[in-house]
Amino acid sequence: MLNVEAATKSFGGFKALKKASLTVKQGKIIAVIGPNGAGKSTLFNIITGHLKPNGGRITFKGKDITGQPPFKICHQGIARSFQLINIFNRLTVFENVQVSVLSRKNLIGNVFKPSRRLVLEETREILEKVGLHENLYNTLCTSLSYGDQKILEIAIALGNTPELLLLDEPTAGMSAEDTRKTINLIKELAQKEGLTILFTEHDIDMVFNIADEIMVLHQGQTIIQAKPEDVRQNKEVQSAYLGEALSC
Repeated sequence: MLNVEAATKSFGGFKALKKASLTVKQGKIIAVIGPNGAGKSTLFNIITGHLKPNGGRITFKGKDITGQPPFKICHQGIARSFQLINIFNRLTVFENVQVSVLSRKNLIGNVFKPSRRLVLEETREILEKVGLHENLYNTLCTSLSYGDQKILEIAIALGNTPELLLLDEPTAGMSAEDTRKTINLIKELAQKEGLTILFTEHDIDMVFNIADEIMVLHQGQTIIQAKPEDVRQNKEVQSAYLGEALSC
């Protein structure tokens, strides 16, 4: 579904990505891990068009999307969440998702007009999928717990009906209970909704719990992309990032 081939990205003299490669097959949950500064967010940003790579090629469903702007990539079926929560602070929970659906239907100019009724049911369905129940619909999103704000951001992404969903550290800063809920949600979106999911994460237990494959980045380069058990035993991964304890 998605292929990143020899992607490079530099910021001045610093090379954030050095011919990094990644393959995402349809219906799979793929994790990207690596130490801070490894290039994970830069990789996500070049996939989604927020940054243009200096070299390499990115294809989605066989089509070259390298360097395309974010709105074009989004319209082709790729959506994402961010490390820092990116929601509409002055809108309610329901309105946040409603705006996303209206935008996909090119009705965003009518967000406060009667055409909003056209997307009411679809908005409700998305909120139900992520577990944000009706008693929260009219709540200003800033009044939500941190965990629910992160879930709301996923719901906003789902408003674009993506085929591929990118999640940038979806459980960062969450409590143990919120982390568990988010892990279950990611699994359900992949299994019940048929979504392909690519995510970055520092919580190694979470990664090995849900990922079908793991790609390890180190200093902007791909060390390995393989099944979790093969990554766990890889000597280069152990020395570069995960430590000897992972080989147990």
